[in-house]
Amino acid sequence: MPAVTATPAIPVRRSRAQWPVPAGLIVLSLIPVIFGTLRLAQLTGGAEVTPENARFFDSPLPVLIHIPAAIVYSLLGAFQFVPGLRRGRRGRFSWHRLAGRILVPAGLLVALSGLWMAVFYDLPEGDGDVLLVLRLVFGSAMAVSIVLGMLAVLRRDFVRHSAWMARGYAIGIAAGTQALVSIPWLLLIGPPDELTRAGLLGSAWVINLAVAEYFIHRRSQRLA
Repeated sequence: MPAVTATPAIPVRRSRAQWPVPAGLIVLSLIPVIFGTLRLAQLTGGAEVTPENARFFDSPLPVLIHIPAAIVYSLLGAFQFVPGLRRGRRGRFSWHRLAGRILVPAGLLVALSGLWMAVFYDLPEGDGDVLLVLRLVFGSAMAVSIVLGMLAVLRRDFVRHSAWMARGYAIGIAAGTQALVSIPWLLLIGPPDELTRAGLLGSAWVINLAVAEYFIHRRSQRLA
């Protein structure tokens, strides 16, 4: 009787190894998703107008565009980092391409509506000119990254496409990182002043971009 050999577990391990990064991105995105959903509930449910939310009630359209687009962009975008989905069936109807056709307009809506709110909304208490400049810089960088990524894929330059899209996504999900760097400060020290708040929020964009650049560099080394 022939010996029965066990089925190798390597494919299963490889499949599981694909998910830590996207799972972490989804968890990170849940913070702004939850608070964004609560904001939408306020606007659509007739919540009391306060000095803190008055600007959203005075001009709700940018918020009603920004939050749903950000939810789609952050959650759906996380799955673009699953190698199996990214390298799956090629052609017009591949997962990566179909998801990209949703993510590009969603990401541009996030960036452009965020820029509109930064420019035209009154600055809330605790914000300042430094944070305004940072929002304009990183919001513009997000939009430019997405456009450059789209132009790269039209040239079939998939390496640069991946790099620019990763940078745009890193900027787009910085709200989750901003919560992670701000909450310890609030708990241990208290509400930050304007400059400290700008530094905390700005550091989140820098952290996300630094992580993105690390993985972009690693990928370029593997392909070299």
